[in-house]
Amino acid sequence: MGSDEIREGNRTLLKSSLFDTRFCTNHHHYVFVQRHRVKNNTLPPPCGSNVTLISTQCVRFPSNHFSQSVSNMATRWGICSAGQISNDFTVALRTLPPEEHQVVAVAARKLEDAQEFAKKHSISRAYGSYEELARDPDIDAVYVGVIHPYHLTTCLLFTNAKKNVLCEKPLAMNTKEVKEILTSAKRNDVFLMEAVWTRFFPASVEIKRLLAQGEVGEVKMVRSEFGVPVIHLPRSSQKELGGGAMIDIGVYCLQFICMVYNGEKPECIQATGVCTETGVDETVVVTLKFSKNRLAVFTCSSRVELSNDAIIVGTKGIIRIPAHMWCPTSLEVNGKETQFPVPDPCLPLNFLNSTGMRYEAEEVRQCLLKGLKESAVISHADSILLAEVEDEIRRQVGVVYSQDSQ
Repeated sequence: MGSDEIREGNRTLLKSSLFDTRFCTNHHHYVFVQRHRVKNNTLPPPCGSNVTLISTQCVRFPSNHFSQSVSNMATRWGICSAGQISNDFTVALRTLPPEEHQVVAVAARKLEDAQEFAKKHSISRAYGSYEELARDPDIDAVYVGVIHPYHLTTCLLFTNAKKNVLCEKPLAMNTKEVKEILTSAKRNDVFLMEAVWTRFFPASVEIKRLLAQGEVGEVKMVRSEFGVPVIHLPRSSQKELGGGAMIDIGVYCLQFICMVYNGEKPECIQATGVCTETGVDETVVVTLKFSKNRLAVFTCSSRVELSNDAIIVGTKGIIRIPAHMWCPTSLEVNGKETQFPVPDPCLPLNFLNSTGMRYEAEEVRQCLLKGLKESAVISHADSILLAEVEDEIRRQVGVVYSQDSQ
């Protein structure tokens, strides 16, 4: 038997010509994925304890069967929706090594939209439905970029298809939906993460390091603002499209505060705001009180431009994100500023600093390689906390979505 063959009982498998070696992220095994045929044209049950036949298409080996590292194999992405944010995520993936991240398919509600997206980004497969993407066997992870009223049904589609999922924020419209998504991910034993991309920026990583080392002493106050005049856009003003400042952009301020206070639930939430005639909030001001008399204040608005900065005040100093707190590229620590630039894009972007989405994509890859089902940076508990606080803020401001009564 040649070195390019695998002998299993009375079968001879041609390793190099018939199989691709891949890592199955759902089962954490190396697999030989069959390309053509097997000698003798038969596949009897395998012998021995080393090899398990899982289908006529692949032979599964225990992960310690090979000495090569799974990190040498690319994470294969499927893109769900061909909208603006999906464009930016795909461009961001292009800033990462192609041997580590590959986009192999895109799906849209209309085939022509998927085909146009695929042509623009040199993607080999285009689907005219999300269901087709869910059935694609060559997808390791799906990026869900649909608008948030459709996050629940879309995430359930992919988790029930045993796909790992990175879903845009907010994960869902309310706590009930978030828990339903997370329950499905757990039941199907797949990875799922809310795409709170801010937490993975190098500036955010540095903030967590500084806080852990006590650089500014005990944190007593956190303030954050995010306001951009986008109320004229249907997705910001129409309730059925998930409009509203809090759920769309206020989540950035809230997640920042929750990150600083290590995922602690606030003891007291006080919110006030202004709503439009369509019933969505356009500007909201929130005060949060945490244990040990620690406070946080944030303002979000889809009506006006705000300072869009964030400040952490401790007993020994101040950490400040001077601008664009949701996608930070600079940091001031006690007056000293450090730059954290993101890579330049290879194609035009729709949103500021979108190549920074590369960091959350790499987090997904690292979690899959480790066999994790959630990220410690934005855990399932973190997603539930964000949803619970958002629900209470909306209740106080008077914003009710149709999903709240379902």
